[in-house]
Amino acid sequence: MTQVKTGDTVRIHYTGTLLDGSTFDSSEGRDPLEFEVGSGQIISGLDDAIPGMETGEKKTVNVPCADAYGPIQPGMRQSVARESIPEEIPLEVGLQLQMQSPEGQVLPVTVVEVGETEVALDANHPLAGHDLTFDIELVGIAD
Repeated sequence: MTQVKTGDTVRIHYTGTLLDGSTFDSSEGRDPLEFEVGSGQIISGLDDAIPGMETGEKKTVNVPCADAYGPIQPGMRQSVARESIPEEIPLEVGLQLQMQSPEGQVLPVTVVEVGETEVALDANHPLAGHDLTFDIELVGIAD
């Protein structure tokens, strides 16, 4: 059987869970995830586990946060004046918003605290700071 090597385009089914067992993402009921191994299209900890696998093979991969979405960066959390957010936006903790950086880059942020005069926004990836576990199955290797 052919083994996956860096540069191959592969298709996998996966289920991603946190340490408490809760599922944060899965390809169940969807087409398999297709990507080029070693290209940086997926998190490095998962990408590194694919070479050497054969079609039909299943494995569980534990990915520390450093090889997933990284540690939480306190500098990615910022407070803004409540008045700088349009009144029609119903602010509540957990709400996802988009901000624009001074360079014009769109940045997704999550409302983490709502005060009377300030709102705390967090631009860390929602899975930053978490170790992740993936159950994967290699569905195929593109010709």
